[in-house]
Amino acid sequence: MAMADPTGDPFVLRAASGQAALRPLPYGPTNVWSYSGSVPGPEIRVRQGDRIRVLAQNGLDEGTTIHWHGIRTPNSMDGVPFLTQDPIPVAGEFLYEFDALDAGTFWYHPHQRSSEQVGRGLYGPLIVEEADPIRVDRDLTWMLDDWRMTRAGQLSDDFGNRHDAMHGGRIGNSVTINGEIPERISVQSGERIRLRLINAANARIFGLDFGDFEPVVVALDGQPVTPHAPDGGVVVIGPAMRVDLVIDMTGKPGEAVTVTDVFYEGLEYRLVDLVYGPDRLRDSVPDWSMDLPPNPLAEPDMASAARHQIVFNGGMMGQMMMGSGMGSMMDQMREGNMWFINGEAATGHMMDPLLVLPQGTSHVFEMDNRTAWHHPIHFHGHSFRVIARNGQPTRYREWQDTVLMAPEERVEIAFAADNPGDWMFHCHILEHQAAGMMGVIRVEPGTTKT
Repeated sequence: MAMADPTGDPFVLRAASGQAALRPLPYGPTNVWSYSGSVPGPEIRVRQGDRIRVLAQNGLDEGTTIHWHGIRTPNSMDGVPFLTQDPIPVAGEFLYEFDALDAGTFWYHPHQRSSEQVGRGLYGPLIVEEADPIRVDRDLTWMLDDWRMTRAGQLSDDFGNRHDAMHGGRIGNSVTINGEIPERISVQSGERIRLRLINAANARIFGLDFGDFEPVVVALDGQPVTPHAPDGGVVVIGPAMRVDLVIDMTGKPGEAVTVTDVFYEGLEYRLVDLVYGPDRLRDSVPDWSMDLPPNPLAEPDMASAARHQIVFNGGMMGQMMMGSGMGSMMDQMREGNMWFINGEAATGHMMDPLLVLPQGTSHVFEMDNRTAWHHPIHFHGHSFRVIARNGQPTRYREWQDTVLMAPEERVEIAFAADNPGDWMFHCHILEHQAAGMMGVIRVEPGTTKT
């Protein structure tokens, strides 16, 4: 599905309503919105350095866009309605065109009324292969999602309700991998798999326990990281985040291992069984390197970096900001806003930037989650290093584009503001974003060379 030929026809993604067999037989199909008739949408797979050209066609009854999550695009290609482009009108189309600067695991989804458009099934994977990838026997993508289904097997229509918005967002009751509720996935004894996990859920955080396996994390949000075992053996992945794992299938032919989601205490469930086939590929674990080549990201200059405090407030049971912002937040809450960044809730189309950063300068965001809920905080157009949590330096200084903040947690991120434009900065629990947890960071073009 490569699209390296810039003169060739663009890849077409058509957003429309349709049906998907989210639940196994004997259940009937579920009404969804999808790209090109499938949930997830088609996997777009290119090589690093390729020119990506995608023609988005709108077959919905409302406007839409496509945002390329985690990909460093020019601002005009970022797919944010009223900020980087007008929504694609009903029956209209828009050509997205940009270079795949970074290799890694990314994804695409609308940024228009996204809590419903994504929640109904509009998303798909975007994989950029390294020029020299690590050696594995199989490269698998698992797009994880959850759905709030009625007893009749249709999606519940209660999108955007106030309770979801004030609490943890729209958590569903049925979890799919690549648009299906799978019983088992076949593996082969001795094989090495690169498993690309993408969390496309509106709000569910996954904490995957791979049982007897010893998964090794090799990339986060598409960016290489020092290969390491996940904390406590559990792979935690917040909404919109990606984790690339290397897993050696060390069991015997005929065995099975259960993958369990253990994130929410008391709500653990079996996600899928990995079942070994009758054959053995090799007898010992291969000694191939798991180190991915770095991407061409600009290192933040920590000596000159400006520091900015960013406070997240709101929701049920959260601390309010003390002092001058308090009255304004109360006024905004009366207007239906529930979440705030530095005392402001962004819900209109005209958004003044939270910060204006000169292009080519380095910055540290000291982020403080003063709420009782997790927030996966996403910054468009850039990747950042996560450098500290609760005042303690991180072990791997991992590059991410979406960082999961626990309740009451403080996280520091550092980045070089090298991509000019107005960029969204928001919680990727889509109900939180819709209820105000969203702002704009402006990177002001200057005379600096990039």
